[in-house]
Amino acid sequence: MEKSGLTLSLEQLASIAALGYNLYEQGKYADAQIMFEGLTAVDPNNYSGYAGLGAIALANEPPALDDAIAYLRHAATLNPNDPTVRANLGEALLRQGNLEEAAEEFEKALELDPEEEDAGANRARAILEGMETVIEEIRKMV
Repeated sequence: MEKSGLTLSLEQLASIAALGYNLYEQGKYADAQIMFEGLTAVDPNNYSGYAGLGAIALANEPPALDDAIAYLRHAATLNPNDPTVRANLGEALLRQGNLEEAAEEFEKALELDPEEEDAGANRARAILEGMETVIEEIRKMV
């Protein structure tokens, strides 16, 4: 892969990531994807770009689970301390049926957010609570 000749400051990279996130939040996935792909092209070690691409792959209908997992695993390798990335990876793994690995990622998300302030980790908490409720109901039926 040929390295880009474009050099951006950390502030500029953060601004592109913020723009991509805002577009993602607005449901403008194609535009957000362009921003995140640009981040990874300019800075292959920019975890925000991979995290964004993973979130988009997970949000697509239908979700591109293999892509989401690959992007999110790479983001988690670059920054293992982001609870939202861990929660998104857990969700992608859960949707793929990989329950054990999904549980591990959800647990990491919760450990990284002991104050319960991160939206992604709180989503992981809700997913786990929902799963516990379903398991309890199944046990009652059996």
